[in-house]
Amino acid sequence: MKRMQVPSSVCFSSLRAPLGHPPSGVLAVPAVAFGAVAWLLLWAATGLTGTPASALTSSLTDAGITATCSEIILRQEVLKDGFHRDLLIKVKFGESIEDLQTCRLLIKQYIPTGLFVDPYELASLQERNITEAMMVSENFNIEAPNYLSKESEVLIYARQDSQCTDCFQAFLPVHYRYHRPYSKDGETFIVVNNPDLLMYCDQEFPVLKCWAQSEVAAPCTLKNKDICQWNNMKYKPVYKNVTLQVPVGLTIHSSLVCSVTLLITVLCSTLILVAVFKYGHFSL
Repeated sequence: MKRMQVPSSVCFSSLRAPLGHPPSGVLAVPAVAFGAVAWLLLWAATGLTGTPASALTSSLTDAGITATCSEIILRQEVLKDGFHRDLLIKVKFGESIEDLQTCRLLIKQYIPTGLFVDPYELASLQERNITEAMMVSENFNIEAPNYLSKESEVLIYARQDSQCTDCFQAFLPVHYRYHRPYSKDGETFIVVNNPDLLMYCDQEFPVLKCWAQSEVAAPCTLKNKDICQWNNMKYKPVYKNVTLQVPVGLTIHSSLVCSVTLLITVLCSTLILVAVFKYGHFSL
């Protein structure tokens, strides 16, 4: 009868096992099997078995983890004092975008009734290459007072800032209109709302879709009267609007002002007539 040969390693392990505990070889096999089954279940449940890195990125995007679009920041401010001001508009994109080199920016500014823009001044500024703007409103009267005028529109072609690759700026001179005199308070306020921001690009790029809301028809350039379809862009303004304080006359001063004006007019007319008869040469 043959005797079964037991490997010495098994005997050695069983001999070294502490009293009251099973040999280590007995626990090793179930532990390995349990770990393998757990990993297989985990990979099957998540659906990542053999999934490449690109598929992992796609699944994260589908879950809602998408890249957010940077905001467009618009800052509108009024420079100088008095009745003749300069409206300065600055636009900054949230990140540096090389595709902006192929884009043009158009600002549609709404001028309230308390202000006016001189179209002859705009033509002069265009000749000197200071700003590019054009009036949209027709039958525009720069001499009309505030209470007889209507809101007007101006298109300003913004220029890229030489010191900022993703910045544009536009410049527009504005002037106060005459207002009715008030009975008590000697000042009034003019609210300049934020403009519409239009963009036209020679080629489409993905980031443009983040900001575009609708399309607006407007001249492609100031010199070229062809019509282009501009994208109306959404942006974040630094200020909700710009408020200007305008001094106005008081009704209690009307009689005094009229009397003094009439007196000065009569006095000046008299001096002119005296000078004409004294130094003028008349021939019959």
